Amino acid sequence: MAKVLILNGSPNAKGCTATALQEMVGIFDAEGIETEVIQLGNKDIRGCISCGKCEQIGKCVFDDEVNEIAKKFEEADGMVVGSPVYYASPNGTILSFLDRLFYSTPFSKNLKVGASVVSARRGGNTATFDVLNKYFTNCGMAVASGTYWNQVHGFTAEDVKKDLEGLQTMRNLARNMSFMIKAIADAKEKYGEPEIERGAFTSFPDGK
Repeated sequence: MAKVLILNGSPNAKGCTATALQEMVGIFDAEGIETEVIQLGNKDIRGCISCGKCEQIGKCVFDDEVNEIAKKFEEADGMVVGSPVYYASPNGTILSFLDRLFYSTPFSKNLKVGASVVSARRGGNTATFDVLNKYFTNCGMAVASGTYWNQVHGFTAEDVKKDLEGLQTMRNLARNMSFMIKAIADAKEKYGEPEIERGAFTSFPDGK
């Protein structure tokens, strides 16, 4: 069975972001996609210190939730990252987690399906949405979309439940993501995976 990891970057396990993510869980269940929701926003997760140790040992030197979830990420077919908007950007905890997770893991993420979900009272959603999507596009993941930007509005979970268009977008996002996971699995079996070139690394150390 295909599986999607769902990361809640909010410190509130039952807040606005969680409400949006749970709307997706219901659709994944109906589509036969296994889900695991992981609460991260209330964890003490430090940022990357650029030590380069992960290149030697194949995992982050700080043995915390990053290494634990990395194993699950490798086996998963997709990932949903949800975050509240803090000063027009994602929660700092989820950013620290994603920086280390994506940089320290040596396995291929190519064609895993990613989706970001953001919640805000009013503004900053699209800027936050943009930041989260860049983790996926940096490593060849397929990015799922809904029928609007993947966002909900509200100050409380009860407010989000009134955002009917936002919740509709979450359901459509989950349906699209489910379709993409199944379609990519079928295409891999039929055609194999695309060739990925490596080796070119743009750098201009001579200053020219």
